Amino acid sequence: MSDRKPAARVGVDVGGTFTDIALEADGRRITSKLLTTVGDPEKACMRGLEDVLDKAGLEPGDVEVIIHGTTLATNAIIERKGAVTSLITTQGFRDSIQIGTEGRPEQYDINIVQPAPLVPRRRRFTVAERLNSRGEVLVPLETQSLEALLPALDAAGTESLAIAFIHGYANPVHEERARDFFATHRPAWPVTISAEVSPEFREFERFSTACANAYVRPLIERYLGNFETRLTERGFTCPLQLMLSSGGLTTVETAKRFPVRLVESGPAGGAIFAREIATMHGIDKALSFDMGGTTAKICLIDEGRAQTSRRFEVARVYRFRKDSGLPLRIPVIEMVEIGAGGGSIAWIDELGRISVGPQSAGSSPGPACYDLGGEKPTVTDANLEMGRIDPLGFAGGRMPLAADKARAAIEADIGTPMSMSSMAAAFGLTEIVCENMATAARVHAIESGKNADDRTLIAFGGAAPLHACQMAEKLGIRRIIVPRHAGVGSAVGFLRAPVSYEVVRTLYHRMDAFDAEAVNAVYEEMEAEAAGYVRLGADETASLSVRRQAYMRYQGQGHEIAVDVPNQVFGDDGGQVFQRIFDRGYKAAFGRDIGAIAAAEVVAWSVTVSTGSHADLEAGIEASGPVNGASEHRPVFDPGALSAIGYAIHHRNDLGPGASIEGPAVIAEEETSTVVDSRFRATILSGGEIELNRRAPA
Repeated sequence: MSDRKPAARVGVDVGGTFTDIALEADGRRITSKLLTTVGDPEKACMRGLEDVLDKAGLEPGDVEVIIHGTTLATNAIIERKGAVTSLITTQGFRDSIQIGTEGRPEQYDINIVQPAPLVPRRRRFTVAERLNSRGEVLVPLETQSLEALLPALDAAGTESLAIAFIHGYANPVHEERARDFFATHRPAWPVTISAEVSPEFREFERFSTACANAYVRPLIERYLGNFETRLTERGFTCPLQLMLSSGGLTTVETAKRFPVRLVESGPAGGAIFAREIATMHGIDKALSFDMGGTTAKICLIDEGRAQTSRRFEVARVYRFRKDSGLPLRIPVIEMVEIGAGGGSIAWIDELGRISVGPQSAGSSPGPACYDLGGEKPTVTDANLEMGRIDPLGFAGGRMPLAADKARAAIEADIGTPMSMSSMAAAFGLTEIVCENMATAARVHAIESGKNADDRTLIAFGGAAPLHACQMAEKLGIRRIIVPRHAGVGSAVGFLRAPVSYEVVRTLYHRMDAFDAEAVNAVYEEMEAEAAGYVRLGADETASLSVRRQAYMRYQGQGHEIAVDVPNQVFGDDGGQVFQRIFDRGYKAAFGRDIGAIAAAEVVAWSVTVSTGSHADLEAGIEASGPVNGASEHRPVFDPGALSAIGYAIHHRNDLGPGASIEGPAVIAEEETSTVVDSRFRATILSGGEIELNRRAPA
């Protein structure tokens, strides 16, 4: 009988407040949750890895892969803590990233605040060069013009450089020449060119994406380099793979070159986690609700597929509305992300109202109840004051909380100024943060032409199960699913992800002038490029799947929609094939098509190459039947009763499939707790998930 230990796979999710670890091996899933070590995030990663390996009785050599996602890039952009970045662009286009599209999230607000570009005007420079939209050189790029910029770039304190020329997507020759020049003359500067990071038309989004990539590149390169070093020193020999915003995996080398593709890597893992839960339970319409310590992420999932996009906005500043954030043109699982987490700080605004976030206490100093120096009231402090969190059971009892510090912070900053009790102030705080999240969910659904109230809410992350009932009430949702290991959901989602890479190209093409040779060539070229990236991180024997898409519109329209196209060699009838596919897609989206009077055109082409997803390795749990009562109770503020009432306290590990619990109750576990308020009933499903159903009014 062999004594060989089972190979393990590990997911590592670094958030702004917590670092989550999930290990799967031999039908077991072992998890760990600990505070992120600010300034040295890989330190918490290593501690978490040691913890799960010790619990599993495994050694570093038993791990076959580590899959990592992080919000470090996102947080650097939101908090403006990236590198000193300069931009070089075509003469006359210095202010393109400031002017944007002139879109406004609110038409008539004269005091509107637009997001400031990552590169201020004093660090934006131009050179004489020009290509036309076909990539033909109109004005050649001279080396002397690049040399002339060196003193100004040095004086600006440049640490990272973005190069984005007009029509660089059509022909990268000038951007590549400039990159090679600075690689020779300033080798310490990481150089990003838009033709590699976002080879698509629409210069505002392309320039903004190139700047964002350059802005976070030194930070991510340094972090990943340090993490790899520590893994090697500890004895890990397995590959380290990175989660992409699109929901796929890639290598460290690719992630270092294109860190902007990691901007939503942590949340993408959460969306995959929610997608798997929705598929498992046959849920056609789901709303993924991922609330951690720093941010809340909301994503729509339909028929087992998370909504995707090529355009994403970071740090929306105006009521979560479109066109109020920094646009990034990258493949991404589409979601809305706001500054609403357990560490979000509450304050009284100039109108005397309770406001929450987007500022966060993070992991250092953290909420007041952490007793690590934080003095401002946060969402976690409010939940502790309301009785939802056991101060001695937080993080499995490894991190006791100071209830007196939480109460003092709430009273000082909210209760006393508002002439409210600490309990009422805490409830008001949670109501505001839940209304912020519900508003973001409604806006996101409306922007997608969908509803939020006809969906199942899938709640995970350390804070989401605490607020799921409140959120469901505000959105009109009647059913909630809280998965097993919800507190580390993104890390678990990483383990389900395929190795994947998407390549997008802009090439304008009319269907009434279809060139089969050109179309076949562009798809073949993109497929080879994407497969090359996937093979770097995939097993040699892994079979690859290919998904082709075209971004199409009718002639005369300003925006396009994505349609799936067959993976085949096209002939002379390809134009008719594309036209029929687009007509169907357009009608599905808008209720009609106008193909009879307008020809279609393709503005961009996309190929995604991926391996298969990994199956869930965790074994099931035993049924326990109905729950007759709880041996433990504590007072918890109940939104339905508007007062503190006795809540039954249950421990999740004691509950098996078939268990049924009438609210009010709290179902506690190491990484989070699920609040079942008096308006809901909880049932444990076959896979151990908690299903919450809103009861009919009496």
